[in-house]
Amino acid sequence: MPYHPMDADEVRAFLARDPPRPGVLATTRNDGRPHVAPVWYVVDDDGTIVFTTGATTVKGRTLRRTGWAAMTVDDDAPPFSFVTLEGRVTISDDLDEVRDWAARIGGRYMGADRADEYGERNGVPGELLVRLMPEKVVSALDLAE
Repeated sequence: MPYHPMDADEVRAFLARDPPRPGVLATTRNDGRPHVAPVWYVVDDDGTIVFTTGATTVKGRTLRRTGWAAMTVDDDAPPFSFVTLEGRVTISDDLDEVRDWAARIGGRYMGADRADEYGERNGVPGELLVRLMPEKVVSALDLAE
């Protein structure tokens, strides 16, 4: 199937577009089974994908154990596009950092007027800030054309 891979600028624009789409994060459980879950995210200036999760969730435990993840973001309307990323993750439980990024993420998905609400809601003990540093990127632009 022929398709057009995105260049780096197209990937960044796709990931940062408005309205935002959730990412689908993939990790590997301790017994080897896959685990996938939707996440809200933002793209930081350095290109890392930033999201939050609970420390005791499957995502939180698995990310701490393995230090790796994959994520895909797709456009489910014709002509259909997607970006899939995989790479190492870093994790922080610094509450100021978690709160700041949780507000940015919440503002992106729910509107700037609700950013502080989401920062307070998700910037609490037990929440983690995760940065996925893309090491491999696969993308396709306008698959149906």
